[in-house]
Amino acid sequence: MLYLIAETLGFPGVLNLVRYLSFRSGGAVATALFIGLIIGPRFIGWLRVRQGKGQPIRTDGPQTHLAKRGTPTMGGLMILTSMTLSILLWMDLRNPFVWACLFVTLGFAAIGFLDDYDKVRKASTAGVPGRVRLLLEFVIAGIASWLIIRETGTQLYVPFFSSVAIDLGPFYVVFAAFTIVSFGNAVNLTDGLDGLATMPVIIASVAFMVIAYLAGNAKFATYLGIPYVAGAGDLAILCGAIAGAGLAFLWFNAPPAAVFMGDTGSLALGGALGAIAVTAHHEIVLGIIGGLFVVEALSVIIQVFFYKRTGKRVFKMAPIHHHFEQLGWAEATVVIRFWIVALVLALAGLSTLKLR
Repeated sequence: MLYLIAETLGFPGVLNLVRYLSFRSGGAVATALFIGLIIGPRFIGWLRVRQGKGQPIRTDGPQTHLAKRGTPTMGGLMILTSMTLSILLWMDLRNPFVWACLFVTLGFAAIGFLDDYDKVRKASTAGVPGRVRLLLEFVIAGIASWLIIRETGTQLYVPFFSSVAIDLGPFYVVFAAFTIVSFGNAVNLTDGLDGLATMPVIIASVAFMVIAYLAGNAKFATYLGIPYVAGAGDLAILCGAIAGAGLAFLWFNAPPAAVFMGDTGSLALGGALGAIAVTAHHEIVLGIIGGLFVVEALSVIIQVFFYKRTGKRVFKMAPIHHHFEQLGWAEATVVIRFWIVALVLALAGLSTLKLR
């Protein structure tokens, strides 16, 4: 909105700064952070009053988690509020990528909200049936993927190799939707400890802020040998808004958490990162930068697969962060070490920009 106003006025005086993506990206971080910190206390108080007993805690999980009973969930609504207001203020709203990514973010948030609401209402960890959730997620991701590829094409680019791409044709919609849905659920599975998912999401957002900016600049994209996507640079602002909103939420989600993100936030943020990666044609790089989320999801798949066939568990408990808790690691130890892993993987993912 601010960009359109400044453009209409001809970018006079200090408003000339608004024409620069770097300035608007920084503005998005600061705006989302400020809004999140301001609305946080009242928002959490409102959730606590409305939910009463808060998020149900798994009885078969680590026993130390039972002390978290009464902590309100759906804190993702706070993230989405500050993030969306920041996006509407700083992004060029004529960019179709803005609306495609917002469609995924808010659509996944709605699914997560229904799941969280069902859990709180029933006082049970069983929410919306998994098949129903996946169906709705694939519908939303499929529509968004179709909107994106109309502008970007159907090529799957391979990192570490300059200008190597595989044209998937119409199958790209399926691949892109799978990427978005998979990453949304991977972040959702990671959100099991105070602050565990929040900081890696922030780290991944900052990494993709760089990638989106470079992919949207013809000169930088050509120099680095990465796909140039006209208009993708604006998604750096979306990444900045996610990072700022995430930092504000982490202020209240740091151990001991005053609020949980819930599926409302984790599904939405994972889906948003997936949509950004699809738009920038860095889907494979997303698997590197978000490798922590990938490992968390794989640990659940492996555990279920082997247990159904052998009756034995590969991990003491899945997702894998619970495995380390069962080994005797303190919750804070697991969280901080996983943050370090997320940072290292993000740096590894960014290295693919030059190693081609």
